[in-house]
Amino acid sequence: MRIAACQMEDVHGDVPRALSLVQSSVAHAEREGADLVCFPECYLQGYGVHRGHVQRSALDLASAAFERVLQSLKSFKPAMVIGLIEKERDAYFNSAVVVRRGAVVTRYRKTHLLDGEQGVFTPGDRYVVFDAGMKVGINICYDTNFPEAARAVARAGARLVVCPSNNMMRRVTAEEWKHRHNEIRAMRAREVGVWLLSSDVTGHRDGRVSYGPTALIDPDGNVLAHVPLMTTGMVLADVH
Repeated sequence: MRIAACQMEDVHGDVPRALSLVQSSVAHAEREGADLVCFPECYLQGYGVHRGHVQRSALDLASAAFERVLQSLKSFKPAMVIGLIEKERDAYFNSAVVVRRGAVVTRYRKTHLLDGEQGVFTPGDRYVVFDAGMKVGINICYDTNFPEAARAVARAGARLVVCPSNNMMRRVTAEEWKHRHNEIRAMRAREVGVWLLSSDVTGHRDGRVSYGPTALIDPDGNVLAHVPLMTTGMVLADVH
């Protein structure tokens, strides 16, 4: 199975721009033979925990607006894991949807929320696994700080965990954490014996910075491939 993860420029509040970048990235991954492509956390609308941004930009997966998003991705062969801000009735979720050929395969809602997220997002109540050539589970960013998140999808048969992330932080915090993200993910990979593929943004916004990282970690906790910090690019690798 050939997998890809994209380290993307940070886009905030501009769905057409974000969708255009998703399309160009998945087109490149498809040319390289990828079966699965992972994109960052809340990438479609841009990660943010301000209630106004969340309420303005959230998408109901049953809406005409989201159907237009799906139609724009219908021509691509690889399965895509795309982070977005989701709305269902009066609740908002930090979600990742799995899209294949313009249809939703499954959806995962982030279970472990940061303090700042808890005031606006509702936590998910179940972990999901889907088939994309091997069994794949989803953890979103902060989920990987909790061993039970990786264990849950591994118990359900996942051999690969994809991790949409957004590590846009105040600079001092970003400096402290820029190498620790992979250390934590490597712990999870070793503990449960899974591959782990992360996808992140990079850039500056409102006094914050995101370095990445986007990386592939093997079941022994080794970083096999990564996109250099503060650059855009793609990890592309075969896993068995």
